Amino acid sequence: MKKSIASKGFLAAGIINIGGVLLFSRFFTNEILNQADPVVMSNFGLVMIIVWGLAYIAVAKSFDQVRWISAVFAVEKLVYVVVWGLWMSNNDLGALYSKDMFAGIFYTIYGLNDLLFMLFFMWIFLKSAKIS
Repeated sequence: MKKSIASKGFLAAGIINIGGVLLFSRFFTNEILNQADPVVMSNFGLVMIIVWGLAYIAVAKSFDQVRWISAVFAVEKLVYVVVWGLWMSNNDLGALYSKDMFAGIFYTIYGLNDLLFMLFFMWIFLKSAKIS
């Protein structure tokens, strides 16, 4: 993979984190999103997701110089995938949709999105090991 394509992956991860949070939380006013998982998806938790997005963007051009950051990002995404899986197994997505479509869509897709980017970050980390 060319560095420019990988850099776009980091940018995409950041933009999706930031844009997704702002859109689905309606700029931190969607209380249903918060109530569905008050620990992970509190407004503080949502701000931290944006901070992670900023971190992805910050290293988009230099990720190859800080190899282990991709592993850190993969682990961070793994945590969110596990939390999402647990949430999905203990909650009724249909009930959430009936309360708020944005919250329903968010909980439907956020774990899948994090899984894809977890695989991307892990792939970048493993690929960079061969180069180093």
